[in-house]
Amino acid sequence: MREIIFATKNKGKIKEINEIMRDTGIMVISMEEAGIDIDIVEDGETFEENAIKKAVAIMKISGKIALSDDSGLVVDYLGGAPGIYSARFGGEGATDADKNEKVLSLLQGVPHKERTARFVCVTGAAFPDGTTITTKGTLEGLIAEAPIGNQGFGYDPIFFIPEYDRTVAQMDAAIKNQISHRGKALRRMKEELQQIKEKKE
Repeated sequence: MREIIFATKNKGKIKEINEIMRDTGIMVISMEEAGIDIDIVEDGETFEENAIKKAVAIMKISGKIALSDDSGLVVDYLGGAPGIYSARFGGEGATDADKNEKVLSLLQGVPHKERTARFVCVTGAAFPDGTTITTKGTLEGLIAEAPIGNQGFGYDPIFFIPEYDRTVAQMDAAIKNQISHRGKALRRMKEELQQIKEKKE
């Protein structure tokens, strides 16, 4: 288990993952670096289903261990929306600002204490022997009254963390990576992979 393919074309994400994995002897590469160029339809009904679907697809093409993730914003007042549709919330061609505005408009007039939400990330791993595993990370917070901050991306400007008294878009990268849903899920996956690696060695 020296090299794992991550189902992404995002170089920033690959860098973040390799920073987390750096003391494991495992190198994570992108689909592009592995010479794989496919679009995988995320039509699962849960974050877990989407993460595993992507990992299995890459594993079958490459014959190697594959990793993937699926993440999104879950707002309690909206019954869990946008959830697995977070990236497509607001329709075709919607910008991050459009998606944030849609969430805020749906919560207009909703009291502060009822604006509870969480970022969820599930990482999935698929192995050539057919086994799969998932790990999950969450970040709890509240939906702000308006976007604040210009760090980060996506829903970060409207996701307020009471303990830090700021939105995720107001945080520096070091703090964000430490508490983020993706960081938590990846660190749990790292532990799982290390255990499997140690058993095989």
